[in-house]
Amino acid sequence: MAEMTPLPLSESELERYARHIVLPEIGGAGQQKLKKARVLVIGAGGLGAPVLAYLAAAGIGTLGVIDDDIVSLSNLQRQVIHDTDGVGLSKVESARASIARINPHVTVETHPVRLDAENAAGIISAYDLVVDGSDNFDTRYLLADTCEVVERPLVTAAVGRFDGSLTVLKPFETDADGNLLPGYRDLFPAPPPTGLVPSCAEAGIVGALTGVMGTLEAMEVIKLITGIGEPLTGRLLLYDALAARFETVKYRRRAG
Repeated sequence: MAEMTPLPLSESELERYARHIVLPEIGGAGQQKLKKARVLVIGAGGLGAPVLAYLAAAGIGTLGVIDDDIVSLSNLQRQVIHDTDGVGLSKVESARASIARINPHVTVETHPVRLDAENAAGIISAYDLVVDGSDNFDTRYLLADTCEVVERPLVTAAVGRFDGSLTVLKPFETDADGNLLPGYRDLFPAPPPTGLVPSCAEAGIVGALTGVMGTLEAMEVIKLITGIGEPLTGRLLLYDALAARFETVKYRRRAG
């Protein structure tokens, strides 16, 4: 990510983020970078809920939320940013209210629309980094393609009934040898045929699984913004919840 000009922290923020600031890897400078950052989260659902909650708590200065759905009772088993009183409300407004309760220092920008070919570039370009919490292949491919064109890092995850995957995409950058980093289509060249992969409404999903994967997404965002650690670029993290097992698979840009 491009270097960010730090923003000063108030006395209240210094106390709120004290456990971050004492970490040598983050410190006051890293916390200021988090405050400066603008992060867009696609979807305020199972994955987006923990992403938004933890990024708000971490002190991300501006969170954008895009979702055109409303809160339903069946969402609440996994979409923990919403509660029973929010049933029937717009998901972006429900998420905004929850984030305000978590951290009043965070600015929330709501986009109550579906991401499409007409609006994707304009919305995404207004942010430093994007997190994929979508639940369909059309959005995932559109999002990945657009982030590559407008040169925005993308943290993307997907979940099944008891499993999940996660990676970080920066295909507009090069590695130490000058080779372009891989993109989403290097990992998944084309979406599966319609109807092959059932939705969570059809197949079911454990709510806590989305919490695991969404929290891992939030951690990758924090790493990217603060410049610490090794992001999951060129690596696909796989989680098997039933076996309590993590595996990492390396991948590269396809030739041609």
